[in-house]
Amino acid sequence: MPQKVARVALTVGSYMAATFGVQGTSHFIVNADYYAGIAIMRPEPIIPMGLASMVVQGLIFAWLFPIFNRSPHPVRNGVVFSCTLGAFLASYIVLGEAGKYSIPSIGSWIAIEGSVAAVQFILFGVLLGLLHRRTGSVQSANAAV
Repeated sequence: MPQKVARVALTVGSYMAATFGVQGTSHFIVNADYYAGIAIMRPEPIIPMGLASMVVQGLIFAWLFPIFNRSPHPVRNGVVFSCTLGAFLASYIVLGEAGKYSIPSIGSWIAIEGSVAAVQFILFGVLLGLLHRRTGSVQSANAAV
């Protein structure tokens, strides 16, 4: 049981690190001027709300991934799983928000948000797979099942 709790905590922490690292770099450094020009953006984001969202999402990843991770290739499984759920999560931001809000350039929005989400979920998928590796005998036994 303690291993499961530790793995969940590490999964959530890895998700938060990947998400905040990639999205924070995009929003606050690389594309800061772009986001500053969008009228719906808060000049000072409420960071705790974003962190709370990451905790919820990270818990969902931690809960679902062990069910999905059945082949002996956890890193590949992690990337596929993360990109699948990432596409689900990002579709709202990339397409839904662009259609709902007055975004100055829909094409730029889709390119920036889509590419940043792709980097985020690929990175997290690798981390997820590495966290959920099995040791040799356990992995061989699971592969035989």
